[in-house]
Amino acid sequence: MPATAPRMKAPASSVANRRAVLSVNGIYVDSSDSRDRYRRLPFIIYVVDDQEGIKRRIEDLRRQIEYHNYRYHTLDEPEISDAEFDQLMRELRTLEEDYPQFQSPDSPTQRVGGSPLETFEVVVHPVPMLSLGNVFSEDELRAWHKRVSNMLGRDDFAMVAEPKMDGLAAALTYERAQLVRAATRGNGFQGENITPNVRTIRSVPWQLSGEPPGRLEARGEIFLSKTGFERVNEERAEAGERLFANPRNAAAGSVRQKDPRVSARRPLEMFVYSLGYIDQPAAPLADTHWETMQCLAAFGLKINPENRYCRNLDEAIEAIRSLERQRESLDYEIDGVVVKVDSLAYQADLGYVANAPRWATAFKFAPVQGITRLNRIEVNVGRTGAINPFAVLEPIRVGGVTISQATLHNEDDIHRKDIREGDWVVVHRAGEVIPQVVAPVVRRRSGGEQVWHMPAECPACHTPVAREPGEAMYYCPNLSCPAQFFRLLEHFASRGTMDIEGLGEVMAHKLIQAGFVEKLSDVYHLTKEQLLQLEGVGDKMADMLLASIDASRKRPLANLIFALGIRHVGETVAAQLARHFGDMHALMNAGLDDLREVPGLGPKIAESICAYFERPVNRSLIEELAAAGVSLGEPLPPRTEGPLSGREFVLTGRLDRYPRGQAEARIKDLGGEIGSSVTKRTTDLVVGADPGSKLARAEKLGIRVLTEQDFLQLIGES
Repeated sequence: MPATAPRMKAPASSVANRRAVLSVNGIYVDSSDSRDRYRRLPFIIYVVDDQEGIKRRIEDLRRQIEYHNYRYHTLDEPEISDAEFDQLMRELRTLEEDYPQFQSPDSPTQRVGGSPLETFEVVVHPVPMLSLGNVFSEDELRAWHKRVSNMLGRDDFAMVAEPKMDGLAAALTYERAQLVRAATRGNGFQGENITPNVRTIRSVPWQLSGEPPGRLEARGEIFLSKTGFERVNEERAEAGERLFANPRNAAAGSVRQKDPRVSARRPLEMFVYSLGYIDQPAAPLADTHWETMQCLAAFGLKINPENRYCRNLDEAIEAIRSLERQRESLDYEIDGVVVKVDSLAYQADLGYVANAPRWATAFKFAPVQGITRLNRIEVNVGRTGAINPFAVLEPIRVGGVTISQATLHNEDDIHRKDIREGDWVVVHRAGEVIPQVVAPVVRRRSGGEQVWHMPAECPACHTPVAREPGEAMYYCPNLSCPAQFFRLLEHFASRGTMDIEGLGEVMAHKLIQAGFVEKLSDVYHLTKEQLLQLEGVGDKMADMLLASIDASRKRPLANLIFALGIRHVGETVAAQLARHFGDMHALMNAGLDDLREVPGLGPKIAESICAYFERPVNRSLIEELAAAGVSLGEPLPPRTEGPLSGREFVLTGRLDRYPRGQAEARIKDLGGEIGSSVTKRTTDLVVGADPGSKLARAEKLGIRVLTEQDFLQLIGES
């Protein structure tokens, strides 16, 4: 129990029934409440005092929510995450429901958003643009569905599930099919006239198609795609401007430009999600929401193609699960799914409560962003010697997991974003991607934050760090750095390289600490007696590890090349090198000119490979691995001379006469070479059915394009 928590007595209604009233994260809950609405919340419980204390809490919540509404909707500079704001709103709604004597018409629960900017003309919405109620679990969605079913007297109604876009809500008004006004939602009753800016959005038609009603208002979400967001931030970085924290802020900032020419340069888009109103007594466009959306699409308005028609609750839940799985693959941000009763007649019967419709609710996903304090910035040393900064955070739950560290990329990126030690920062976590710090919350700075600089020495071996011209990363140049070797050993044994099961981070640390492994080749000389000396290693584990080490001797050459940890050589490049050279000795003895012949290999990678094999210690390592029985590949057969010698072929699309592998083998038999992608070295592109982007690339470079018939004539098999 917090030391500052006031001791309070329960309301009279609860006292009469001898029930305790508790506060769960500030939400006041009757302990006898069988619904257990707050099961998912972490429980921080303290006893409630008197009704005066409850009234003060309600007033305090209203002030907080109004302030954060203003920061979010008007200034586009939020200080707390969406999840934190939702929790404040849920607490206030619960208190006002439980204590109706403290309800007020000016409460944030009775209206939406913030006030319009003074620099824009005020627009009064003929029909208010209301907000939605939220649910945070499938159980809560089922409870919403049950309430709706009880009101309708049936549970066999259809619904529509729509991705909940994270953008800026707006209303488009058309008169005689012409766009005459676009307005933001604002506070739900009046917003801002943003017509000149919205007219620059390509997905918003200036004139509707077909035969729309004489006056029509369509409502939707203006947003910036993830791709567009990255482009805008790149442009702002080049101009020395502060970066947007997320696509939603970027979209809002783009729409609210005084100069429409600035908006026109931003790749804004808009999906329409509802019909606001049409002229009366004009007949409704359709009887259902789904059909209405198809009518709007027929008029030329853009509808989200991910909208789902659901015949029942089970299908709605499956749609939500499916969209949550798709969340990271979509090129725009969504933070949930809006579920709507499809029948417009049922919608009219259900009506509204407070400022939200009863016939719709928003299922909110776990947040992918949060705001927390960055306590300090530290660095670690990678397997190639790269010095990588990372943020040490106050633990925060984002995307369903608690995180305490996040990546910061490099020093230039830290300074570009103006991230400082001690800042409150926006943290983003998407799927299984490593969490990253997006931006600081400048408004919350106290003045004690510290600008961070890269340390002058490697933290592991104290060698002065170096930075190559044109590179963003700093490196430790000491090849004997213990931190580098630890990460290299971990990488060498990982899946996709030598795949030594049991030799992970913990085992690598034990082997190095014991002095059993000082270079990579030592792995192949480990004995069972040595392994049994390590803490926590028994007979079974030792035998398993030795068997996995023995199996790794036969890994393909591409795996070995990748396992060596050569700078700039990843899995794909390693596979290209293995195909081109065949064995390790041929690669080891290749010069720059030889490496430049590898399709798709740039000069930077070629120079890095040459530099690696120029070091005697690395050449010795290769010989030691060979002596330990590690496969170094097979020398390629002598190159065939033939009528296609000196020509490099790339194949795209489906060939009818030959499977791809046979066609490539035939080219090699005739002396030609095969490339994986179209480059300046490519001489011929063989095009089958349904070609990909390689055809456009070849045409741009002026490369000879052969149809399958041309190819068959070339090889004498027409």
